[in-house]
Amino acid sequence: MTDAVASDDADSVASPRERRPRGTLKFAPVDLGQSALWIFFVLALAVSPLLFRSSLSLTILSQIGTLIIVCLSYNMLLGQAGMLSFGHAVYVGLGAFISIHVLNWISKGSFWMPTSLVPLVGGVAGAFFGVLFGYVTTKKSGTTFAMITLGIGELVAASSLMLPEFFGGEAGITTNRVLGEAVLGITYGPQIQVYYLIAAWTLICTVLMYAFTLTPLGRMANAVRDNPERAEFVGYNTQRVRYLVVIIAGFFAGIAGGLGAINFEIVSSENVSTLRSGAYLLFTFLGGVGFFFGPIIGAIIFVLSFVLLSEITKAWLLYLGIFFLLMVMYAPGGIASLIMMNLRVAKFEKFGRLWIPYAAVVGAGAVLFVAIVSLIEMIYHFQLESANGTGMRLFGLTVDVGAVTPWLVAGAVLVVGALLMRQASRLFKRAWSSAQVEIQEQLERGLA
Repeated sequence: MTDAVASDDADSVASPRERRPRGTLKFAPVDLGQSALWIFFVLALAVSPLLFRSSLSLTILSQIGTLIIVCLSYNMLLGQAGMLSFGHAVYVGLGAFISIHVLNWISKGSFWMPTSLVPLVGGVAGAFFGVLFGYVTTKKSGTTFAMITLGIGELVAASSLMLPEFFGGEAGITTNRVLGEAVLGITYGPQIQVYYLIAAWTLICTVLMYAFTLTPLGRMANAVRDNPERAEFVGYNTQRVRYLVVIIAGFFAGIAGGLGAINFEIVSSENVSTLRSGAYLLFTFLGGVGFFFGPIIGAIIFVLSFVLLSEITKAWLLYLGIFFLLMVMYAPGGIASLIMMNLRVAKFEKFGRLWIPYAAVVGAGAVLFVAIVSLIEMIYHFQLESANGTGMRLFGLTVDVGAVTPWLVAGAVLVVGALLMRQASRLFKRAWSSAQVEIQEQLERGLA
């Protein structure tokens, strides 16, 4: 009897895994939110050229696809492994140079390769230079790593002008993607064909880079980023982890370089410049390095800033700098962090009380935005275009920057907007803090 009771007690406390009959399988529940995001991403890649059919739209979409791969590969260094690199354009640019040489060899008939696989050649080139340069850069970490990457970036940028046989000098190297043999009738002459090639590679690379975050190497990269001393204590070689991450990131960066070579049909020294590396850092950070989808947002902002905003105003770099400054001060986690914080509030059903504070902030921000833009545009026009006349178009109105009235009005609107923003921000902070306190209390009750 005692043995029987003991047996029953043992069965009752046995884990579900122990009680499960042999041969049965256990499936993890499907993450519907994550699945919906992937479905949306695939549909966006497939449907976007059907909604935006102009040649400019296709060019912008193609650049966005390429930049998504670049920013995600850079986030493998910064977001995954905590390596601040100032030379990521080296892998993108060198991958592009190798790819464009291969395209020229294909067009001359030196050997045969489908144009669709040329980005893979760029990826192999990027990985090769990752092996070469990564061995040097990953010897150190932190600030020293950043400075070494900056030096290597400057070295390659200088070499691009010193070795014109390979880099083409200041004019760069051009190609013709249509001269290769057509496969299945695809010549890559129409831009729509180039876009879908970029979209296919973007999807493949995005899936692979997301899968990397789930691998043991990806997890160890997070450990090396957060606490390298503890990672070394448990027996891992942190330098080797960083080295492997650099190689993998260089591979994907090279694929992006190959896609850029096919898209633009020209590669120049600007592709390996430190300015490009700084831009990759800037927009990856703006998107959000702490989240996988953050660099995707950064890539979209990158292209819209350089292609559209630069055509609208000559002060686009100033606006970009102001935006970056505001993000660093108030949202260092990037745009992705803002999205996730609000989703967390909505999940706990606290978002309803934030509608009015948000409306107040948006309204005050709109007034402040109009005032700041008006002053900046009038200053630029007065300094650069006043020789052609002091009249200019601003928000649909004709403004004379030579008169005093527009400046007084813009200054008054700026003061009013600043005062409104101060009051709105106080209202928002109170509502936001109250919601966060209640969420924390709910979590503590749930844990209890």
